[in-house]
Amino acid sequence: MSEITPEIVRQHGLSEDEYGKILAILGRRPNLTELGIFSVMWSEHCSYKSSKKWLGTLPTEAPWVIRGPGENAGVIDIGDAQAVIFKMESHNHPSFIEPYQGAATGLGGILRDVFTMGARPVANMNSLRFGAPGHAKTRHLVSGVVAGIGDYGNCVGVPTVGGECEFHRGYDGNILVNAMTVGLAETGKIFYSSASGAGNPIIYVGSKTGRDGIHGATMASAEFGDDSEDKRPTVQVGDPFTEKLLIEACLELMATDAIVAIQDMGAAGLTSSSFEMASKGGMGVEMDLDAVPQREQGMTPYEIMLSESQERMLMVLKAGGEDRARAIFQKWRLDFAVVGRLTDSGRMVLTMAGQVVADLPIAPLVAASPEYDRPWTPAPKPEPVLAAGVPSPNDPLAALQRLVGSPDLACKQWIWEQYDHMVMADTAQRPGGDAAVVRVHGTGKAIAIAADCTPRYCLADPLEGGRQAVAETWRNLTAVGARPLAITNCLNFGNPEKSEIMGQFVGCIKGMREACAELRFPVVSGNVSFYNETNGKAIPPTPTIGGVGLLADVNKAASLAFKDRGQAIIVIGETMGHLGASLYLREIEGREEGAPPPVDLAAERRNGDFARAMIAAGRVTACHDLSGGGLAVAVAEMAMASGIGADLEAPDGAPPLHAWLFGEDQGRYLVTTDDPHALLKAAEKAGAPARRIGVTGGRSLTVNGSYAISVADLCDSHMGWLPNYMRAG
Repeated sequence: MSEITPEIVRQHGLSEDEYGKILAILGRRPNLTELGIFSVMWSEHCSYKSSKKWLGTLPTEAPWVIRGPGENAGVIDIGDAQAVIFKMESHNHPSFIEPYQGAATGLGGILRDVFTMGARPVANMNSLRFGAPGHAKTRHLVSGVVAGIGDYGNCVGVPTVGGECEFHRGYDGNILVNAMTVGLAETGKIFYSSASGAGNPIIYVGSKTGRDGIHGATMASAEFGDDSEDKRPTVQVGDPFTEKLLIEACLELMATDAIVAIQDMGAAGLTSSSFEMASKGGMGVEMDLDAVPQREQGMTPYEIMLSESQERMLMVLKAGGEDRARAIFQKWRLDFAVVGRLTDSGRMVLTMAGQVVADLPIAPLVAASPEYDRPWTPAPKPEPVLAAGVPSPNDPLAALQRLVGSPDLACKQWIWEQYDHMVMADTAQRPGGDAAVVRVHGTGKAIAIAADCTPRYCLADPLEGGRQAVAETWRNLTAVGARPLAITNCLNFGNPEKSEIMGQFVGCIKGMREACAELRFPVVSGNVSFYNETNGKAIPPTPTIGGVGLLADVNKAASLAFKDRGQAIIVIGETMGHLGASLYLREIEGREEGAPPPVDLAAERRNGDFARAMIAAGRVTACHDLSGGGLAVAVAEMAMASGIGADLEAPDGAPPLHAWLFGEDQGRYLVTTDDPHALLKAAEKAGAPARRIGVTGGRSLTVNGSYAISVADLCDSHMGWLPNYMRAG
């Protein structure tokens, strides 16, 4: 056995204290394979050692929650003996190093998290953040990430139905690729990962094991430096056609009663899957590594256990079920191997060539996984930005044209047209709206899906930003008429060992907790991605929220496009003209400062419940939430989606015109209606602020009869930026 030196311990991402714990648990020095197992199981990526103290404070329960955090994905009840299973994961570091494979395998991994629980995946979403458009690597990264997501999702045959994509110099050295998958299952046929039954066989299925992805989990738990390109070997390689076969084979086997437990081989591969199943069930494992299907010669126990080769699953079958299962996987041309059995020893015993190559206690290893209460420094509260301190443009609609053509607000059709968003024929609303709407196959109901975050708010005030990320996701689901049910999340931050970064994380978690509680919007799954920084420069705090809601009748789903001319435009919610941390301030004035808009959670609930009720009652012909760019951008997006213009009139007592148009006050919806009197009367009865601000019609957008711009000119700016940017490369 080679000697384990302090340098080898450091290379495995373990501190001296953590190595001391390993020695205490084993009562001896580990061999290299055992050290590698401890390393990945105790990595930030797998153990959540810096975050689990705070994650435990999030609301996770509701009457419709079947299974919250702790499994491969969250599970919620949508009635009729049906469940939605969903989760969001990050693949940031691999996607920065190798954008095509990094993004593709990130999607493949989140698909497995969902179908391993018995759900057929029905929709994918993504949340992408790239560096400044002018940065040397940005165009290459956009091209590779979009192609990776598109090729993998299209080949697997699961529609990518929406998402978000933004650009900022804060992501120059560390992009974010967050992928979300939503699946449907029967409530009585949900599969979990807790192993049981001494003597039951452990089965390996899917692709063969290679040397790709070794120490991927450890790489994802460290900062980047100038040598990030040297980490390409830790990026996995995906095969979507094998993933499609794996989905069908697993679902076919799940229709039998053969499976005791099942777990996908994600981060840390065979190590994490075997340890997680055994530890949850209080079992031991004996595994013969010679039986593991391998695609490369001479693989060592260390390499086999730490490989993150894709499209692989580990399962425990009932004794005697091997032949039936083997026949199914052979039919789908996938590897199938009995690699071990469960024991009641509580130990992980690995053999190869007839020799014991690792012998570890499972429960102590898992129980001793570090948990740190990192020091944190609250972020300083920024000063408000008053409208009087922000210059008013000579022509506010010229400013609007610049905004809708800016990188964050420009149309992302260039991206989503590369995704097959209509496969499976249940996509009821195409990308580009507030939320995706996907019909529950064979029924009249639908699920709504949204993914949101506003990093500039989180950077300015993490508490308010955390509230807003949850509230905007809730608002986007509401804007299509859905009842929001639950969220998943992908919490992307810098190095948690820095107190100011940990302060950002704690602040965002506190804000999320408040919003989830007030909005009855529990967290059922998620992921934390720390160490998103390069050479000490962290990304802006980005707690991405993925939400799922339910529409009882898909035919009543609202969309943002104006439907006809002569319809009243009404804003629901208070407009105060908040310009701090706004897109107007950044894109028009070149300033990134000020407090973000406050989030009144009671008002969010009241206004959203009212808007949803009006949609259900058929009183609303179009609905759009107000977010980045404020009222003017929302009206422009509704106009561009329909080709119908609008005449706006600022009401008496409104803030200064530029603040009224571009302020980003929260809790607001823009709706159109044929019967404004009835809607305004209903709003008064519900206690929801509502004001008529204009009427649809014409081919231009006008304000106060003094300013005008054609919808066609807005469309040219909005549609042109991204394809022109990508062509320029």
